[in-house]
Amino acid sequence: MAQVLKKQSLKEDLSMRRGCISLGQVRCDDCHRIMPYPERYLAIDEAEGTTVRLCIDCSLKKGYARYKVEKGEQVLTFLEE
Repeated sequence: MAQVLKKQSLKEDLSMRRGCISLGQVRCDDCHRIMPYPERYLAIDEAEGTTVRLCIDCSLKKGYARYKVEKGEQVLTFLEE
């Protein structure tokens, strides 16, 4: 059981998150909605070499994005805490 958990956490560590801006030709891999320019989205490069693209709504639902207050303003971040 501990080996399975260790493998899962290692897999999560190998994925890289990037906040991107759509040019209008990007489709969310979860809800399949086309994201118009200049909407932000999350690109996750997984260990298998695939890239998953998620719109803001899907990123928030899955816990990859959150809003925080920075310098008195509410901002969206894709960064992990």
